[in-house]
Amino acid sequence: MTRDPFLSRRDMLFRASAGFGGLALSSLMADEKLSKTDPMHVRAPHFEPKAKSVIFLFMDGGVSQVDTFDPKPKLNELDGKPLPFEEKVNARNDEKTLWGSPFKFAKYGQCGADVSELFPHAANCVDDMTIIRSMVADQTEHTAGNYQMHSGFAIQGRPSMGAWITYGLGSACKNLPGFVVIDTGMIPPGGLDLFGSGFLPASYQGMLFRKGKHPVADIAPREADPAMQRGKIDLIRELDRGVTRRYGPVSEIEAAISNYELAFRMQSEVPDLLDFSKESEATRKLYGIGETDTDEFGRACLVARRMVERGVRFVELLSPRRQGADRWDQHGSLVKGHGMNCKATDQPIAALIKDLKSRGMLDSTLLVWGGEFGRTPTRQGSADRGWGRDHHPFGFTMWMAGGGARRGHVHGATDEFGYFSVEKKVHVHDLHATILHLLGLDHKRLTYPFGGRQMRLTDVHGNVVRELLA
Repeated sequence: MTRDPFLSRRDMLFRASAGFGGLALSSLMADEKLSKTDPMHVRAPHFEPKAKSVIFLFMDGGVSQVDTFDPKPKLNELDGKPLPFEEKVNARNDEKTLWGSPFKFAKYGQCGADVSELFPHAANCVDDMTIIRSMVADQTEHTAGNYQMHSGFAIQGRPSMGAWITYGLGSACKNLPGFVVIDTGMIPPGGLDLFGSGFLPASYQGMLFRKGKHPVADIAPREADPAMQRGKIDLIRELDRGVTRRYGPVSEIEAAISNYELAFRMQSEVPDLLDFSKESEATRKLYGIGETDTDEFGRACLVARRMVERGVRFVELLSPRRQGADRWDQHGSLVKGHGMNCKATDQPIAALIKDLKSRGMLDSTLLVWGGEFGRTPTRQGSADRGWGRDHHPFGFTMWMAGGGARRGHVHGATDEFGYFSVEKKVHVHDLHATILHLLGLDHKRLTYPFGGRQMRLTDVHGNVVRELLA
């Protein structure tokens, strides 16, 4: 009997049915292999997390605690009198005269937290915040203080907190970086290394989104034909992998391969990310977009929300640069400088909290607000140009909101002048340990081998502050 050399469709499906499972399995295995080579593949936390993403609202320069979230009636009572005790040995302030806050405070929310008139919008969100009035740091200079707040160390070259977090957890967003820094005017003292990956693989460093029409210039295509661009990227990838096969894994090369691929995907993602046309007019108004004082930072806050919505792990917003004010670093003219900075950031920050909350995202997004240190309760400068305050790391204020942080809570205290932290101190290392904990990471287990030992964000310090947790 002669067998028909041609199979019917039904016979082919019947005979090859087992093969479809093999095809599916090979595809899944290929995806699994690819995910393991992708430095940003999602990794399981050490334990169940409260937060999935972090938005760090970094107020570069040092916000005055006694003029914002930590009122001191005694300081106002003794305004113009000499400081009644010796300053710390490493304090840098030459002026010993007390200066009471020129701003009025009032209680807000069910928790009754005191907030100054500088923050009328954020004040209405205190029931969603945990305000830490007992922060302490080790540095009195901006550069060293910025390095410590970002990396736990007061020196250059250590991995930034955002790099540690993306190293520990990866990123759920494939078309955007896992760690993004939104520049709204000025890179803080310490430069781009504040957002670096240090000794971690280069893929974990922060990517800077600059102001303007093209925030990430390096992703702009140079070829008119997408197929040609794709071909170039494939060639670069093959050449890079040839080096890897010959010399072994090199983190810089793996990062380059990953970055080329990411840049290609970002070409379509970034324009959509920055397109606010799909946002309602009410949302744009909420953030102050279109208004002279709030437009810049309002846009940055809205982009941050859209980023965490897409799965970006860590977003840092830098303070807007205001014409006539030096960030938050007011050694003189504090009334004018802090006034301008608060006017630029207050409404957008409150909008970000409210917007995340209304979308059900605040529970999974941790907001952290603050600078590298605070400011002295003593005055500096001159009466002619307006009094200011000097750098002060011995007792200052930061706050957190959402992401498993305790709500409507005021933690710790400074003395009656706002000089020393005297109750429930929270060191920068403790803050870092607590942030990692909320993300499901044990700060003692999140390590990387370097210099002959297992390094970590908190070095050999830090404790999770349980009272800051919901």
